Amino acid sequence: MPDSRVPRPRRFLVCEPRHFAVQYAINPWMHPDTPVDVDLARGQWQALISAYRAHGHTVDSVEPVADLPDMVFAANSALVLGGRVFGSLFHAPQRRPESTAYETWFKAAGFDVYRPESVCEGEGDLVPTGRYVLAGTGFRTTPEAHREVQEFFGVPVIGLQLVDPRFYHLDTALFVLDDGHEANIAYYPEAFSPGSREVLARLFPDAVLATREDAMTFGLNSVSDGRHVFISPRAEALADQLVRHGYVPVPVDLSEFHKAGGGIKCCTQEIRS
Repeated sequence: MPDSRVPRPRRFLVCEPRHFAVQYAINPWMHPDTPVDVDLARGQWQALISAYRAHGHTVDSVEPVADLPDMVFAANSALVLGGRVFGSLFHAPQRRPESTAYETWFKAAGFDVYRPESVCEGEGDLVPTGRYVLAGTGFRTTPEAHREVQEFFGVPVIGLQLVDPRFYHLDTALFVLDDGHEANIAYYPEAFSPGSREVLARLFPDAVLATREDAMTFGLNSVSDGRHVFISPRAEALADQLVRHGYVPVPVDLSEFHKAGGGIKCCTQEIRS
C-alpha cells in the first residue's frame, strides 16, 4: 500500500465548547438527563485543536454564544468551497440562531454568505469530494437544498439517502480520505438506502468500508488531510484498515461530545479557498 501520501494544509473554523450541554433531544444520541462534563469536553476539544496545529493546519475560532449549546459543532454552519460560503438553515428551531452567529463571523472575515431557502445543515450533510459534492438527506438537509447547492457552486451534487437515525448526518456515516484527482472515501454502507449504496460503490470502488462498531464509535466522523486521519481512538478496526491503505491515524478522544451526537468532524468546519 502507498506510504507516500502527502498531507495538504487545511484551514479550519471551530467554536470553543464554553456553553456545551445536552439541553434537548434532536437525535437518538441526546438524552437531556445525561450529565455533561464541560471541563472534560473543553479539554478534549483543546486536544483536537492542538493536534490540528501540530500537523500544520490553521485553526480559526468563532466566539461561542450563550444558550447555543450545539454551536461547538461548527461543521453544520456552512459549506465553504472555492472561497464561497453556502450558509445553513437548521432543521431544529433550537439551533437556528447559530446560522446568524456564524454568518457574522464569515462576513467579518471578508466572505459573502448565501442564505439557503431550504433546510440545510452545512458540512453535516454536504461533503466535497473533488469532482462532486456528496449530499445527505433523510433526517436533516432536504433534497431542495441539494439543488440550491448545485446552482450556487456549479458543482454536481450527488444525493444520498440516509436510513438509520443514529447516522442522521452524512458526516456520521462517511468521510473523505482524499479530495484530489483520485478522491476516495470511507463509509458505513448500512447507513444508506440500497440505491445510495450502489451509487457509492460505483463512484468509489476502492472505498474503505467501516463496520457498524466503528460507525457507532463515531469513527466515520473523522477528518483527513490526505495522509493523517484524525479519528476516534475507539474505531480500532477502521484505523487498522487506514494504516493498510497508507494513512496515518491520529487518535483524538471526543467522547464527551458523543453525548450530543457529535465528534471530530462535527466540531470542524473546513474553509476551502
